[in-house]
Amino acid sequence: MPLSTAFTTLLRIRHPIALAPMGGSAGGELAAAVSRGGGLGLLGAGGGDPEWLARELPIVAGAGRPWGAGFQTWATGPAVIEQALEYGPTAVMFSFGDPGPFTGRVRAAGAAVIVQVTDVEEARRAVDLGADVIVAQGTESGGHGARRGRSTLPFVPVVVDLADGIPVLAAGGIADGRGVAAVLALGAQGALIGTRFQATAESLVPPSTAEALVAGRGQDTERNRVLDIARSSRWPERYTARTLGHPHLDLWRGREAELAADPAAARRAYEADVASGAVPAQPVWAGEGVDLVIDLPPAAELVATLAADAERALARAGRG
Repeated sequence: MPLSTAFTTLLRIRHPIALAPMGGSAGGELAAAVSRGGGLGLLGAGGGDPEWLARELPIVAGAGRPWGAGFQTWATGPAVIEQALEYGPTAVMFSFGDPGPFTGRVRAAGAAVIVQVTDVEEARRAVDLGADVIVAQGTESGGHGARRGRSTLPFVPVVVDLADGIPVLAAGGIADGRGVAAVLALGAQGALIGTRFQATAESLVPPSTAEALVAGRGQDTERNRVLDIARSSRWPERYTARTLGHPHLDLWRGREAELAADPAAARRAYEADVASGAVPAQPVWAGEGVDLVIDLPPAAELVATLAADAERALARAGRG
């Protein structure tokens, strides 16, 4: 029997597993595959590129299963959210910023509002906004997250208690069924998984990134703001990013303030290295669970494996 939770009931899905809406990797094919596998596929809409959305939205919407789109709240606007709503998503997720200006329109369109939070203050705001689902993101997560957040294990139950009945998904360092089972035991109603789904057949990442994820280890990851500054990224200072190791991290480690004060030379050096092929244009975003990424399966197959392994892990815990 599938694991039924308040999250699966609300979103009308089979398994308590959602795809993290990762910019650059969670395109229409990946989101559609996760949805077809019985999870919730969330398109990685980022700040909202209308041309990209016009290409990817029909793919995920055409899967005929519940799906959603995820936006970087600080970078998005009403026009691209409206563009996504035209395709009838089951849910819209907002991360990193105040989603208040957008939630009314999402609800009016009949979609659930998912809000990702990285600290207790953000969690309280999500509750006050009336979020339908709250994602509690721990600092083990790959990509962007809180500079001064908490690890997933202690953070999730705090958010569960604060949410007081609102379904909570756990995110950060979850890459196999045991991790899904663990967060369900903490009171979460499901897991939002990113790094593991980057390394799947449908992911948009280039082969070199997929290979790096399979070869990567948790101790190879590092949370920092150096690469955002060097890449001229506009990400707010309060959110740092976890990536695999990188030559420009080695160059500027411990000198972030110096880099931020005068970034021009570092940006020129980064651009020159990208142009020469010495470094990829994008870092390899990866969470601490990257050790568990050992292959590149089809995403629908991975959803089924995660769910089955979570059921077995919970059954073993019950016998203990």
